Amino acid sequence: MSTGSNAPVIIKRKKVVAGDGHHGGAWKVAYADFVTAMMAFFMLMWLLNATTEKQRKGIADYFHPTIAVNRISGGGEGSFGGESVFSETVMAQNGTGASGRHASEQRQARGQSGLSQTGSDAQEQAMREALDDIGQLLMARAGESMISDDILRHIVTRVTDEGLIVELFDLEGQGLFQPDTSEPTQVLTTMIGVIAPVFALVDNGVAIGGHTRAYARAVVTDPSWDLSTRRAGAVRDLLAETGLPPARIRRVTGHADRSPATPRPMAPRNNRIELILLRSDV
Repeated sequence: MSTGSNAPVIIKRKKVVAGDGHHGGAWKVAYADFVTAMMAFFMLMWLLNATTEKQRKGIADYFHPTIAVNRISGGGEGSFGGESVFSETVMAQNGTGASGRHASEQRQARGQSGLSQTGSDAQEQAMREALDDIGQLLMARAGESMISDDILRHIVTRVTDEGLIVELFDLEGQGLFQPDTSEPTQVLTTMIGVIAPVFALVDNGVAIGGHTRAYARAVVTDPSWDLSTRRAGAVRDLLAETGLPPARIRRVTGHADRSPATPRPMAPRNNRIELILLRSDV
């Protein structure tokens, strides 16, 4: 009898499957990135459609960096020099750190800026004050009037971005010109005789604009364009006769009835002359 074992040898092979359990989830990350990108895209499209140009600029400015990192020094030593990023006590030298290059008094940083005090804002303020002083001198608001009260009723002054505007206009029964002509009245001649010496105190250029009231549509030929131009030319001649150098006259224009001063187009108040003492940088 044989003592050897004839039992068959069984080899069990276990199949190992990779990627089981938590493995193989990289697609989820990619999908999440895709969804996030789509949300950002649709948010952008919605903002472009739902906001105005001014609002979009405000959003862009919000994300615009205000700390100079390349071209201009930050004004301190080391990383922010121990100061806050938004500190108003340290300003970038000659640059765009805490404030603009020509910041206003309210917005400028408090540190050394390296800029002169004669920036654009200071020049703008000085120009406006100078023009306002001339207007007050003309109207004699600070002292005795240079013009009679009756004449002053025809004059309005204001300072604009273009310069000092001296507006001369008709009143009921008292016109600057003879009716529907370019012949000056004594009222206008007197006013020009006072205005010209005041304008002679500075070297700024002068612009003259003529305006007229509207005429009835039944008129065959609208005289407003030609009349406003001839009236502006007549004022130019009066200024020259009073001593204002002709070279200072920059332009003489007629505006017809296109810029009424009152809601009533045919009102006498719309018959007016605008003398503009131009800013020196215009």
